[in-house]
Amino acid sequence: MVNRLADATSPYLQQHADNPVDWWEWGPEAFAEAERRGVPVLLSVGYAACHWCHVMAHESFEDARLADYLNERFVAVKVDREERPDVDAVYMEAVQAATGQGGWPMTVFLTPDKEPFYFGTYFPPQPRHGMPSFRQVLEGVDAAWRERRDEVAEVAGRIRAELAERAGVFGAGSGLPAPGAEELEQAVAGLRRGFDAARGGFGGAPKFPPSMVLEFLLRHHARTESPEALELVARTAEAMARGGIYDQLAGGFARYSVDAEWVVPHFEKMLYDNALLCRVYLHLWRATGDPLARRVALETADFMLRELGTSEGGFASALDADSVDPQTGQTAEGAYYVWEPGQLVDALGPADAASAARLFSVTAEGTFEQGASVLQLLNDPDDLAEYQEIRTRLLRARAERPAPARDDKVVAAWNGLAIAALAECGALLDRPDLVEAATRAADLLLSVHLDAAGRLLRTSRDGKPGGNAGVLEDYADTAEGFLALYAVTGEASWLQLAGGLLDTVLLHFTDEASGSLYDTANDAEELIRRPQDPTDNATPSGWTAAAQALLSYAAYTGSERHRTAAERALGVVGALGVRAPRFVGWGLAAAEALLDGPREVAVVGPADDPRTAELHRTALLGTAPGAVVACGVPGGEAEVALLADRPLLDGAPAAYVCRHFACEAPTSSVAELAVKVAARR
Repeated sequence: MVNRLADATSPYLQQHADNPVDWWEWGPEAFAEAERRGVPVLLSVGYAACHWCHVMAHESFEDARLADYLNERFVAVKVDREERPDVDAVYMEAVQAATGQGGWPMTVFLTPDKEPFYFGTYFPPQPRHGMPSFRQVLEGVDAAWRERRDEVAEVAGRIRAELAERAGVFGAGSGLPAPGAEELEQAVAGLRRGFDAARGGFGGAPKFPPSMVLEFLLRHHARTESPEALELVARTAEAMARGGIYDQLAGGFARYSVDAEWVVPHFEKMLYDNALLCRVYLHLWRATGDPLARRVALETADFMLRELGTSEGGFASALDADSVDPQTGQTAEGAYYVWEPGQLVDALGPADAASAARLFSVTAEGTFEQGASVLQLLNDPDDLAEYQEIRTRLLRARAERPAPARDDKVVAAWNGLAIAALAECGALLDRPDLVEAATRAADLLLSVHLDAAGRLLRTSRDGKPGGNAGVLEDYADTAEGFLALYAVTGEASWLQLAGGLLDTVLLHFTDEASGSLYDTANDAEELIRRPQDPTDNATPSGWTAAAQALLSYAAYTGSERHRTAAERALGVVGALGVRAPRFVGWGLAAAEALLDGPREVAVVGPADDPRTAELHRTALLGTAPGAVVACGVPGGEAEVALLADRPLLDGAPAAYVCRHFACEAPTSSVAELAVKVAARR
């Protein structure tokens, strides 16, 4: 037996390096081996922070007898879905089509030609709850492969044909106009119908942070002054911030709530959730001045720096849900985060423990397993100083517990989202250290992830690049981050670098005939189908993230090519947004920007003039949907089109606001500029 995962970039794959299973990484060598031996491939897909992935690993993949059987009859391939989202997307689509559900770990059996023929997710070591054991599944698949090969081939061929029929289905949306005011109103109405008026958010349990939808609703409010759109955001944001899904001691959000009340989270913390939510809370504060939103935005930014920051300047992917329970010595989900009344007494003493229990809703009955409570902050504290002291002391006590493991691979797309959030947060909330952190992360992407041909690699670890090509979301979200850095710093190189990434999107990811976008490049590894999906998942879809970045870049540069590409990409959003707005929030947000212009704000003046800085900050505080902001002095080698031919106003710094190919009179008045870049006017 040879396990080949010890040198993998992915921490998830390395977690399986000591298994008795003869694991291979995804690649042509594994399928050639399956062909040589005449056996099927077991494809197991998961990720490092996945609780049930760990469970199945301990129960099955560490079982020597089961591993012997598996190694004899299959070629076993392990994939980190975060490194290979293309592989995950293609086979997850097959799993969902065949079983009506999906999730991780994902377990798929393939022919040596990569065709799937049997599917599942988690399989237990013994039959239970109507599920066969993993050993029974292996035996059944092996028997079918050896005794009914024609039947297996027929099933595999049928599935491949069905997936091929799905290919290009979203291209049918091309040729449609981008959604207009009527479609966007219908999307808001659809969200209203699915809104949980009692508890915030949309739908029932499990309940996920609707980051992209909230961004759309904030932009819709900015354009229309709809009080209802703002209320949906404010109520959801407050419910999440006060609930157990938010870490009340250290900041940062967990992946989702297992209940509809935001009380008990699935405790893994992902970079992408926190980057997206940091930006949402920042934009909510920008729209309303809400102090809770401001606090959560800053605490979430600080969480990313403190707990996800890497020594190379990037941001790690996730913190595990599981950690060692110091009381039992066993690994358990949430052990690092939950509290029992006696633990409060140990940390604080009886009097302060009683105060902490009231503040954070810790009870003898508990809200989690075995009488433990997930901390909530259902009301603002009466004594802010006492609250801060208790938080500090509890956080110090919690730091003595065994911490969850960290998946420290750097993913380009998610770092792009973090760069955008930190750059904006730092600029708007007077935290230059956050802008510096965003710049360091961007520098890492340039030095490690971007090759000489301008192509992105998706992952790195310890400053060393992984071998996986970037997918559409990597290009789009990295461009988004660079554009945000340009808006904040005025350094034209970030705008130029974003343009290079977006040119690659147009050349390698875009269907010229339809304007639709693919998740993989036209020169990427060929899978059984080329993945393509404009709907959001845990992150914005690459399709609509690219549309937003293309639109912003066009506003900066005047490029008709990029604007047309954005408009064509948004054609599919109109139909999807009316039918299923919860799943295309980022596309709807981009459509709001398109409908508003987006507004183009040029601030001209010397960098060392305080009046320039004041105008620049005012422009960044504007709520106009997707507005772009350029700040600098006209002229020079790296002149940005938006700044060209914009003179000072009577020798003073000035701001120019344009949209829909028309410009208003320039102003040196901060108050006047604030009106020009604010909500509906």
